[in-house]
Amino acid sequence: MSDMPLRAFSWIDFGSNLQSDARALRVVLTLTEVKGLGGHVGEHQKLYQPHDGVIPVRRQAVACKYFFVEGHGLRGELDLEREGGREGGRGLELAPALLKPMSDQACSGTLWPMDFCSGYSENAMGIGSSKAEESTTGLHGKQGEVRNVISEEVDSLSNGKSKDIQKNHILILGWSEKLGSLLKQLAMAGKSAGGGVVVVLAERDEEEMEMDIAKLEFDFMGTSVICRSGSPLTLADLKRVSVSKARAVIVLASGENGYQSDARALMIVLTLNEVKEGLGGHVVVEMSDLDNEPLVRLVGRELVETVVAHDVIGRLMIQCALQPGLAQIWEDILGFENCGFYFKRWPQLEGRRFGDVLISFPDAVPCGIKVSGCKIILNPDDDYALREGDEILVIAEDDDTYAPGPFPKVCGGLCPNFTNPPKYPQRILFCGWHHAIDGMIMMLEACLAPGSELWMFNEVSEKEREKKLIDGGLEISGLANIKLVHRVGNAIIRRHLESLPLETFDSIIIFADDPVKGSAVQSDTSSLATLLHVRDIQAKRLPYKYTKSTSLQPSGFSQGSWIQEMQQASDKSTIISEILDPLTRNLESISRISDYVLSNELISTILAMVAENKHINVVLEELFAEQGNDMCIKPAEFYLFDKEELCFYDIMVRGRQRQEIVIGYRLANNYHAIINPPNKLEQRKWSVDDVFVVISPGP
Repeated sequence: MSDMPLRAFSWIDFGSNLQSDARALRVVLTLTEVKGLGGHVGEHQKLYQPHDGVIPVRRQAVACKYFFVEGHGLRGELDLEREGGREGGRGLELAPALLKPMSDQACSGTLWPMDFCSGYSENAMGIGSSKAEESTTGLHGKQGEVRNVISEEVDSLSNGKSKDIQKNHILILGWSEKLGSLLKQLAMAGKSAGGGVVVVLAERDEEEMEMDIAKLEFDFMGTSVICRSGSPLTLADLKRVSVSKARAVIVLASGENGYQSDARALMIVLTLNEVKEGLGGHVVVEMSDLDNEPLVRLVGRELVETVVAHDVIGRLMIQCALQPGLAQIWEDILGFENCGFYFKRWPQLEGRRFGDVLISFPDAVPCGIKVSGCKIILNPDDDYALREGDEILVIAEDDDTYAPGPFPKVCGGLCPNFTNPPKYPQRILFCGWHHAIDGMIMMLEACLAPGSELWMFNEVSEKEREKKLIDGGLEISGLANIKLVHRVGNAIIRRHLESLPLETFDSIIIFADDPVKGSAVQSDTSSLATLLHVRDIQAKRLPYKYTKSTSLQPSGFSQGSWIQEMQQASDKSTIISEILDPLTRNLESISRISDYVLSNELISTILAMVAENKHINVVLEELFAEQGNDMCIKPAEFYLFDKEELCFYDIMVRGRQRQEIVIGYRLANNYHAIINPPNKLEQRKWSVDDVFVVISPGP
């Protein structure tokens, strides 16, 4: 088939309804819309792999060249060459069995060609001209009608109404500002396999979607992206994107308010339950409100994994506010760009204790076990023996970059006799409002020492705040460890901020404005203005002067002493800024005056991780929760003596004496931590000013 002309035949009987007859042509036209996929669909179609990952519809030329008259019917022939000819790779190869062409022996009449587009007729096969003229005259009227039908079909295909015959693809339902980051993560996840296929179904014009995706400034690394226009609430549209053959379905939250978005997500899950063929993969649903999650899980049963965006971001911001530097570590671990979480079974390790497995991987850090039967144990006991079917959870660069090696000789030794220091009361400031603020308050209540204060500064009146908190399930009278202090004001107006004792706060969290009310750039502009005001006010109030020795600013970067003064203020208190647009990250990381949580990108990353492996959701839920194991930053003096020379394996062994898994470190005066360090047997002289990143049992 590979060397034959790209032509397909179908029978059209003009004795029946014209619309029905034209459906035969639609089969061919629809198949021309199967876009840029690596791999095969069925047994008969060889698909074109694009260079840029996206094939706009307008680049696919359909040429209707010839029709043949046969008795009382019309036998149609379409030339399916795509624009670009041979060089572009003739994009589609059709087997006759798919369209069941008629053989010449089965024809009751005589065949001759007619140019369909121009109406030109010729006796190319030596047939008498009188018969040709007689048949052609009878078909001229029908020819115009068929041309109109075909034009309508082509327009429909150009608007994304064709069917995609896919399998083993990722299907995204909906469109939001998170889509670009989500596609980037899925592309990185598929890089080691040479790329994959992602299909987007949204209620937008297909060409507009393709243009927006083409503007994204990253390499798809072999992954093909197909856009289709349609509704996730319509079974016919879901069938067009082969929902039953997708290996994972991602349901994006809509741009509406939280309750409307969750209600729509629930309807989509109900619609997916009605797919007759069933679903071949799991469904990952982005939700807005934690209260709505149980209903979606109930309806979706074991096939559905939920990611409650506001709750996840709220918990992350609290963790990062209480542990400076943790934001950068989470950014490195979440996703596929650096190190991430991977499950794999290693039969050669069955029967070994987890304490031995821990130091058996030169290029990974084991941190849990997925027991046969899908139960996941994070940070298991050293004496747990691996059983048949168990999978090891590791932090590694990629799923194909690690394997167990020879058992190393490790000295280990005893940890210094240090215990966790006692908790002291803290003063926290919330600037702005957040959808999950009630859950964040409950998390602070569980983490902070008695006598702590939470100041809430925003434009919501105190009476309305209390109503919102109570409606969210918070029992204000039941707070034992923290006291709520209310202040009303606008966080971007300096004189309002100056009324606050900003220099006295241990941590300050700046929430992003509601993206429904404006763009991500506008929201980040407000957050950045608040950040600069706060740092400037702090710097002017703190009782010390600027000294060059404390600056971590890279050489060659000159902004004047005000930046360095703000950096000194950052040594006294931690600020966590929620930002929405990835471009804003560059501004904040250069100034080094604040940690940040890139909320949209982090949620997109988590959605991609759970789409690739649904069991990752259980791991992240435990690490984000106030109970169970936590991701922590611990001082080096917990594990070693000053200037002691040890390899990283030694540190890992000592960490087990504290029931912790050491996954990385950050050296003194360095901004970035190193997760899953290479050369774990290499000896290093450590300082007590270094810190280690650990997975530790919660309080």
